[in-house]
Amino acid sequence: MSTYAAPLQDMRFVIKELVGLDAITAMPDCAEVTGDLVDAVLEEASKFAAEVLDPLNRSGDREGVRLIEGNVIAPQGFKQAYQQFVAAGWNGLSGATEFGGQGLPHVVAMPVQEMWNSANMAFCLCPMLTSGVLEALKLRGSPGQQKMFMPKLTSGAWSGTMNLTEPQAGSDLSAVRARAVPEGDHYRIYGTKIFITWGEHDMAENVIHLVLARTPGAPEGVKGISLFIVPKFLVNADGSLGSRNDVKCVSIEHKLGIHASPTCVLTYGDRQGAVGYLVGEENRGLEYMFIMMNHARLSVGLEGVALAERAYQHAREYAKSRVQGRAIGQKSGDRVTIIHHPDVKRMLLSMKAQTEAMRALAYTASAALDKSHHHPDAQEHRRNQALVDFLIPIVKGWCTESCVDIASTGVQIHGGMGFIEETGAAQFLRDARITTIYEGTTGIQADDLVGRKVGFEQGATASAVIGEMRELDAELARSKNADVAAARGNFKQAVDGLADATQWVVDTFPQDPGAVAAVSVPYLKLWGTAAGGWLMARAALVAESRLNAGAGGADFYRAKIATARFYAEHILPQAAALSSEVVNGAGSVLALSNEQY
Repeated sequence: MSTYAAPLQDMRFVIKELVGLDAITAMPDCAEVTGDLVDAVLEEASKFAAEVLDPLNRSGDREGVRLIEGNVIAPQGFKQAYQQFVAAGWNGLSGATEFGGQGLPHVVAMPVQEMWNSANMAFCLCPMLTSGVLEALKLRGSPGQQKMFMPKLTSGAWSGTMNLTEPQAGSDLSAVRARAVPEGDHYRIYGTKIFITWGEHDMAENVIHLVLARTPGAPEGVKGISLFIVPKFLVNADGSLGSRNDVKCVSIEHKLGIHASPTCVLTYGDRQGAVGYLVGEENRGLEYMFIMMNHARLSVGLEGVALAERAYQHAREYAKSRVQGRAIGQKSGDRVTIIHHPDVKRMLLSMKAQTEAMRALAYTASAALDKSHHHPDAQEHRRNQALVDFLIPIVKGWCTESCVDIASTGVQIHGGMGFIEETGAAQFLRDARITTIYEGTTGIQADDLVGRKVGFEQGATASAVIGEMRELDAELARSKNADVAAARGNFKQAVDGLADATQWVVDTFPQDPGAVAAVSVPYLKLWGTAAGGWLMARAALVAESRLNAGAGGADFYRAKIATARFYAEHILPQAAALSSEVVNGAGSVLALSNEQY
């Protein structure tokens, strides 16, 4: 097994030179964040990822979790690592300062999250869900609820979960049957929830569940769902822990991957009913839960970036050490490591180029999120809110779908050894597979994109982004670097195809939303592919300017330009095919009757 090393140079490049840290620190709420602070945070985070989390990734996968009389036991070393994680203050990195957090912007927290996920995704899922609970309570919790739950959640002493899914209610939450019966200042919760990540464990003192349930007389469908806080242990008025609540883990799932992360079936109300506290108003639970889900969708997209990076590093190190065959054209002499073989170089560079494009897109979305929260200008606030809403399904869908392909390429580079568990390449593919399903499948993300984000908006935000992409063409035309200039043709073709497909979606959606839904996933992938090319082209221009200025790190900048050219020549051509699929392919998707399948 290779060891994880955070790609700090590329992370800093994207934050400072591509996304623009200066624009974030110029906002009054983020004025205390400096480049030196960012460097220090990333450096320390990389050490924790490499020294504490990464060594537990393989052992945790092999050992898995255990369920003993309703209690879930994490793999060996996880509890101690979590205690170190909390003690070091990592859980509260971007948490609200009034509840003990450090208040750092998302554009700083995102690369730290990437490191955690690269080093040990199963571990990282626990604090990731806690951050979503915090976001929901910050926006919709009462002052009393915030005071009672947010400090401990921010520190990580307590962890959090979201409880949506039931045996009969997966993505269709209108079928939720869990009940909430009023009783004084609280409710009694009854029902069963499945697929609850880290729903029970021994790492934190308490687990705070956000649970969707129906109150008596609530309307049918999604309009009758409310949101409740249900703690594993009841909390006394002084903040101390009281008795165990009536919520229990009755089983854990046996999964394809992320074996060290418990996926629980939880029952509520086997005895007297689990005590729950209403968040906000009755019947607005789905609206509130989407605050948490949107936060989680961006984080899951980042998981795609992280696992792609880890799979790339693992394949790269194997390719540098695995001796096999002679160099092409050599009939004698020493055998060489497989990184000398052109097709292995192609596969490695495809992994590297796509991962860097995905990272750039995820960090761009996080910067827009910061501006939507902190920008003092109301118009800029609204523009960035629209942008982050638009980008979230693309980051979630495209980065995770690409990650599965990248991890699969990593197995291919290992050859037959990649299919053997002992080499470790298979774990990244197994772990990656869930990311396209978590928090809404790729199809759900794509329907959200073509419906709420393009169709209902009549393409307003999409057209604005395409306009920014077109402005880059003139800059590429002025480049004196042959590699940068070579990217221009395919980039322009990709943007033209994206514009054509977007116009088709805008024109078709009002009359035939089913046709648009039939090609929504290709449209989402088209957006990711083109946006990745846009950001890689921008990165190449930045790198060219740094080289022209004689800046240090010349090897990095030259590699960035070469990688951007590879993306333009090997990845961007897919955009034309995807555009054609969107504009022309809906009819064939819907051609067969159900009986003909």
